[in-house]
Amino acid sequence: MRIEVDADLCQGHAACEMEAPEVFSVPKHGTVEILDTDPSESLRPSVENAVKFCPTRALRMSESEGDQ
Repeated sequence: MRIEVDADLCQGHAACEMEAPEVFSVPKHGTVEILDTDPSESLRPSVENAVKFCPTRALRMSESEGDQ
């Protein structure tokens, strides 16, 4: 899986960091930083929740070529 962010939409709520701190970091008064753009499959549930609970829908998850 691959993670992408639309930085223009991110408002720094940090819901993603709460769901998947191994993958996302949100500095105080900043926008999300993706720590791992291609996380392991074991993190899929937490990454899916991070995408689902993002209040501004700034995150997107897609399948990477190796996953298909």
